[in-house]
Amino acid sequence: MYALQALGALTLLALAVAAFTPAPNAAVRRLAAPPALEQADAIVVLGSGVRAGGDLTDSSLRRLLHGVSLYHRGLAPVLVVSGPVNRVGVVEARVRAALAGALGVPAGAIVTVERALTTQEEAREVAAALRSRAARRVLVVSNSLHLVRGVGVFEHAGFVALAAPAAEISDTDDTPEQRLELTRYVLRELLARLYYRAAGYY
Repeated sequence: MYALQALGALTLLALAVAAFTPAPNAAVRRLAAPPALEQADAIVVLGSGVRAGGDLTDSSLRRLLHGVSLYHRGLAPVLVVSGPVNRVGVVEARVRAALAGALGVPAGAIVTVERALTTQEEAREVAAALRSRAARRVLVVSNSLHLVRGVGVFEHAGFVALAAPAAEISDTDDTPEQRLELTRYVLRELLARLYYRAAGYY
């Protein structure tokens, strides 16, 4: 009985800390990958979902727009867009490729990766897709928390990987709802890092 009461009290305390203190903001700053925007052979935009109607999710769109911006800044001659098919048959990578084309990226500069479901699979599929182009140095686009793991996985796959964080997560969010969302991001990414380390993916 007392153990359950203690557990309940600890749970409420953890929720209060997550929602009403800057602890989640500090965790994001501590765990995020700093940008390393340097010249590369390719820009790799990691997948993040497409809706049933064919619209990219907010995070997927943010990543793509950041990747396109990096391309137009001349940081790499190739834009790789990743993203698998969703449950109704819409392929995220193809939606992204079409939008990148509409935003001025030439078709010959766009490479699609359509089968990868995880970051580890993306690194493997991107390596295969870029083999003929001899691309070794890549800018990896995702959110700042994911990129610590993402860069590590791409380096494990043989690339020189550079972090190019998209504006998905803000360490200045200060409402209780926003801080709880930051906490969710942090916990999910920490678990993913533990799993990837244990699996030897980076």
